[in-house]
Amino acid sequence: MLTLEMIQEAQAALRGVARITPLNPAKKLGKNVYIKAENLQLTGAFKLRGAYNKIRSLTEEEAKHGVIACSAGNHAQGIALSAAKLGIKSIICMPAGAPISKVEATRNYGAEVVLVPGVYDDAAAEAARLTRERGYTFAHPFNDELVMAGQGTIGLEILEQLPEAEQVVVPIGGGGLISGVACAIKSLKPSCRVVGVQAAGAAGMYVSQRAGRPLKLPSVSTIADGIAVKEPGDLSFAMCTKYVDEIVTVKDDEIATAILALMEDQKTVAEGAGAVPVAAVMFGKVDVTDRKTVCLVSGGNVDVTTLSRIITKGLSKSGRLAEFSAKIADKPGSLLGLLQVVSDTGANILSINHSREDKHADVGACIVSMVLETRNAQHVDDIERELHANGYEVLSR
Repeated sequence: MLTLEMIQEAQAALRGVARITPLNPAKKLGKNVYIKAENLQLTGAFKLRGAYNKIRSLTEEEAKHGVIACSAGNHAQGIALSAAKLGIKSIICMPAGAPISKVEATRNYGAEVVLVPGVYDDAAAEAARLTRERGYTFAHPFNDELVMAGQGTIGLEILEQLPEAEQVVVPIGGGGLISGVACAIKSLKPSCRVVGVQAAGAAGMYVSQRAGRPLKLPSVSTIADGIAVKEPGDLSFAMCTKYVDEIVTVKDDEIATAILALMEDQKTVAEGAGAVPVAAVMFGKVDVTDRKTVCLVSGGNVDVTTLSRIITKGLSKSGRLAEFSAKIADKPGSLLGLLQVVSDTGANILSINHSREDKHADVGACIVSMVLETRNAQHVDDIERELHANGYEVLSR
């Protein structure tokens, strides 16, 4: 089993290789909330720590055959960079749907990339097949004590930077990150709570802990691609059972809102997996009222096109973007009257569609659909109330 001594050894080995990332207050998220910014790590995510610790430990014979890994992107980049630093060949199996930015970054670090149809688990199966056929050394992204030990160095840093920390909130995919962090923190400060967070659409560890054994989900679906794992590892499951106090889940629209809040309030970019601890705090899944709480933002490698969709989703969830459809009479001046009511509420019209052929429109009427820029959820409610007060039938919002 993973030990504190293994994590401390990894910390010594990582000096000069991995950055000591900042830990700063996040007052807009709560007076007791802090951010541990692993999105500012080399390669843009925490994975470098575990990857390097694993590869540096290979025997001469293992290193000669090369290393293979499976990853949705962050472990891939960590392995690729670590292997390049140590002069070892690396092959990475990635899900075909992995963000393009992560695929290209992995190639640029010097790895050979094999794109596999499906999700992480399908990439894992292909990596296992190639390992058997070609004799590569397999570097598991989470179910490996050496990888966990590398990730656990984050726990050591958190207690060094904020000794008074009372709660640490950590993303969970397969469980390697939280296993290492929880082992480090609970070994040094047992009173500090460790809370895991999963995407509701990929809650393998959450379900497994309730069942008392590792379970495999039939499918996963989440914007947090870095933690879209169907099944936790047996080692990570055991570590979570031993050290983690609680596991909660967050929905995709909550994750999107957290990404937006991190951009606006903390001036930092987080990917979906990295934002889940913040989502858990923002939406009351984790109580931070009386505890100094550290949210571990694990990575920031988000594809720009994906980010634009996430921002839109986050704006909608937070009431900053709203869609309305209303029925008006099909006669001169009707559209102007509707737009005047909307304008008087202070909303900004981003797009508008005026349709006579809509199935909801009566003869002599038409449907106007609008996308509005709004201030918050209360503003959206005020707009709907004003439309009703002026005699407009609101069909949807």
